[in-house]
Amino acid sequence: MGSIALEIFGMSISIIGWVGVILTCALPMWQVSAFIEQNIVVAQVIWEGLWMQCAVQSTGQMQCKIYDSILALPKELQAGRALTVMASIVGLIGLLVSVVGAQCTICYQGSKVKGRILFAGGIIFILAGLLVLIPLCWTANIVIREFYDPHVPSSKKREMGAALYVGWAATALLFFGGVLLCLSCPMKGQFTPPVRYSASRRPTSNGDYDKKNYV
Repeated sequence: MGSIALEIFGMSISIIGWVGVILTCALPMWQVSAFIEQNIVVAQVIWEGLWMQCAVQSTGQMQCKIYDSILALPKELQAGRALTVMASIVGLIGLLVSVVGAQCTICYQGSKVKGRILFAGGIIFILAGLLVLIPLCWTANIVIREFYDPHVPSSKKREMGAALYVGWAATALLFFGGVLLCLSCPMKGQFTPPVRYSASRRPTSNGDYDKKNYV
């Protein structure tokens, strides 16, 4: 019963992390305008994401524009697009595999393979976390390096946006959920065969039990 609860908890956390990866991929707030020096009072705030760039006016109006060319994008954006999409697909595969290997489903019921399938699902969730972690750290490194670079104009400097923090939280949930799924798998040699019940012994006409009951 404890392993089933651990399994459900791990799967729930992994699903939340997978949804967070999708949000991270879609949100345009990977980089935001930095308010420093003369740039502290501006008429608009710039958001930059993997797919579009948005300008938020001081009046609250927002205009977004999708990037025109993929090849013209910086390498970190191209890699970010590919890795976050791959992480979303891998997370979906991990979810399907975990559902098949879960003890509360009837797939491969009573088979030793079921625990191995669940273990594989946990590993896939961890792999999805690794895939989304790479572009997050890459982008954060570029933002921090350019922020402290004196040769970069103040108007071009950016800060880390909310999408990066959502992505890091999603990565932690995928790691934690994947580990819980791996720990909830039955250990090797713990497979319990189906229980078989034998018929009750009945006495013979002379009051003794039949000898065949003792064979």
